[in-house]
Amino acid sequence: MIFMKNIRVQVLLFLFFLPVSALAQDMAVPAENLQALVSTAIANNPELRSSESRWKMYAAKARQASYPEDPMFMVKLQNMMAKDPFVFNRDPQSGIVFGVSQQLPLWGKLGLRKEMAKNESESYRWALEERKLELALMVREAYYKLWAVDKELALVDKSLKILDNLVTLNGLRSAAGQGSQQNIYKAGLEQSRMLAMQLSLQQQRRSIEANINYLLYRKPATNVGPIGDFTLPQIQVDSEKLLETALDKRPQLKSLSSLLQKAQAGRRLAQRELLPDVSLSAEYMLREPVTSGMVQDPGENMFSLGLSFNLPLWPGKREAMVAESVSETMMAQEELNAIKNSIGLAINQTVLEYERLRKTVELYRKGIVPQAEQSVQSAMIGYRAGKSEFSMILEGTMALFTYQRELFDAEADFMMKLARLEALTGTELLPARTADVQHLSSGTLAKNPE
Repeated sequence: MIFMKNIRVQVLLFLFFLPVSALAQDMAVPAENLQALVSTAIANNPELRSSESRWKMYAAKARQASYPEDPMFMVKLQNMMAKDPFVFNRDPQSGIVFGVSQQLPLWGKLGLRKEMAKNESESYRWALEERKLELALMVREAYYKLWAVDKELALVDKSLKILDNLVTLNGLRSAAGQGSQQNIYKAGLEQSRMLAMQLSLQQQRRSIEANINYLLYRKPATNVGPIGDFTLPQIQVDSEKLLETALDKRPQLKSLSSLLQKAQAGRRLAQRELLPDVSLSAEYMLREPVTSGMVQDPGENMFSLGLSFNLPLWPGKREAMVAESVSETMMAQEELNAIKNSIGLAINQTVLEYERLRKTVELYRKGIVPQAEQSVQSAMIGYRAGKSEFSMILEGTMALFTYQRELFDAEADFMMKLARLEALTGTELLPARTADVQHLSSGTLAKNPE
């Protein structure tokens, strides 16, 4: 009888220390791929497509800015007699006049307008790339949150099985006159708490699923599969180097730089508004011969050429235009400086969080969790030998559950901080991801095309 009890305890110990991943392996739905989710979001998200259409709209406007105003074509009946309005052979000044006129901005104004429109279009193009980074970050954060929730759900399932086994083990001890009914109540209370946590985690998963489907422009009820395990990459990060990369690669900075260049071109254009624009015209008059009384005119055709320009007589208007462009340039420059400053702060804070989480994960993996497992194992062995109380096993089991859950949260936060650094710098910090790889592995830095 004692031999059978020992076998039962050994089986319980094996189940207790069975890894969470082993309990969660048998899942019918294939694991989701992060890059596939990001690519789908970039291809389908309506807000991103709206930003793309806006960029194309301004790109078309930029092409229009390279052309001057359309020429004007004119037809008129000149010097016609009121009594006979369509008779051309009574007065030598009567005739049909055809004319063409063209307004031409001088002194590089057209080129500056084209430069302004092109820079504005470029700002929207880089704004589109910035929006892609933001969308990819939101998908990746939701992905790692879902991974943590799945891990915690599997951990809850495992803990519920362990509590059942502890109740069974206590029953075996009770049969031998060594157990207590109070222990069963304590274990039952912990089971109830676990069931409540399970409901909360299931609700969190549905909420994260809905968010992912929203980002990917899918039906809200679309099922999102489990998230595959990954290895935390051992990437060393440096705030100064990351800031240098951000200043060179970040689309938001390039967008603001384009707006600054637009404002600078606008300032030069405002200064040239003091110079006049020119209009060229050409007219050709068809005449008929006139023979009446003392007037003898052979009716030869005539032409005329014209040159006209506007008179910039209101200097106050031009001065206000220059002042407006100067303020716009200063505003764009200071906005660019402010964004650079905020990016530097965000990178520095994220790097600090990244390093803290990396050390926290290492501490939990190598210290806290193994020590908690050893503590529970020691209490289990002592309980079997009658040298420890059931409450020690129960408290140790719940503490181990808490530590494992905190480890999963720290790992997910670590990956989210890394994804945030990628968004802040505008470049890929992880090795290239492929569609057939379900985890992130460490290695040299590589750029991943989205």
